[in-house]
Amino acid sequence: MDETARVLLESRIGHRFSDAALLGRAMMHASLVEARAESNERMEFLGDAVLGLVVCERIYNQYPTMLEGEMTKIKSMVVSRQSCAEIAKELGLPKHLKLGKGMQGNDQPSSLAAAAFEAIIAAVYQDAGFDAARAMLVPLVDPLIQRAASSSHQQNFKSFLQQHAQSLGLGLPGYPVLDEKGPDHSKCFKVCVEMCGKRYPEAWGQSKKKAEQLAALAALVDLGAMTKEAADEAAKQAGLVNGIEAGMK
Repeated sequence: MDETARVLLESRIGHRFSDAALLGRAMMHASLVEARAESNERMEFLGDAVLGLVVCERIYNQYPTMLEGEMTKIKSMVVSRQSCAEIAKELGLPKHLKLGKGMQGNDQPSSLAAAAFEAIIAAVYQDAGFDAARAMLVPLVDPLIQRAASSSHQQNFKSFLQQHAQSLGLGLPGYPVLDEKGPDHSKCFKVCVEMCGKRYPEAWGQSKKKAEQLAALAALVDLGAMTKEAADEAAKQAGLVNGIEAGMK
């Protein structure tokens, strides 16, 4: 790999290699070498394991009360070949892949991009260890985790809160309307969650349904079931507001 390509890839990956040969091998497809062990296939195997560990760690820490089955669903979505291919394309990896003549062209299968991304993970891990690999991956996978979590809850945060509240013995959540503003055709409502005599942070919404969903999110954050960042992203993905902060003002 020439110096210009190496510097460009390192800037996109966010890691400067001590051993540049690792980066070169990560971009080497089996179609270009005589011995497959000289390609990125073995690195792909290692990178897949490192990716899985980082994603599991992030899900575990961001959703402290989420059960194993739900965490497994989210992990599967984030580490899928499709997700890896999307990240690879964002990083511009496909254009740097070294391919045999028969595979060159603009219509590369997405599996090549996904494999290149996993090989890059392995290269960073081999070059500088797990902390460096994690530092590279966190900003790439966190948005996918939050999107997958939002999709997994089917954007029904009231249901998620009810399950969580029952697991804590808090009973069923209530959603009293605290205030409303605006004309009849365009009212906004302020709602909070009430459980066991305690009221949780209120939220404004453009309908009672939206206000209740935002109040449920606010309660989940208050109870430690979701991080503030995850709840903010979930609110955006659900199209409730431009972020949970806006809904809580």
